[in-house]
Amino acid sequence: MEQLIGFEANVEKARVFELAAELFGVLATPMRLRILSALCDKEKSVSQLLQEIETTQPNLSQHLNLLYRAGVLAKRKDGTQVIYRVQSEKAVTLCRTVCTQIAIEMGEPSAVLASERLSPRIVSQ
Repeated sequence: MEQLIGFEANVEKARVFELAAELFGVLATPMRLRILSALCDKEKSVSQLLQEIETTQPNLSQHLNLLYRAGVLAKRKDGTQVIYRVQSEKAVTLCRTVCTQIAIEMGEPSAVLASERLSPRIVSQ
């Protein structure tokens, strides 16, 4: 019985890692992080996002669609406009936490011990 429980725990642990890697994969591009940042405060149409984020409409739509399919964003139609909003506040919190920590490390690299850095590439001077 213990072997079965251990096996099930390993299967569950493996699934947790798979799902975490999937989420990190969805959030792994600067463009998608910019999109999340632009949508943190309020919902916006594709044209509003294009005014804030320097990219092409097809590229933006591709990233929006991926974030939508992953459940990070929600969307609705308003006439001919598609309006996007954050669906997963947890994903936004995760991104905000990581980006804030990296910004701190970039701004004051000597204030963060090397062993505590998220980004080991930021070197204190």
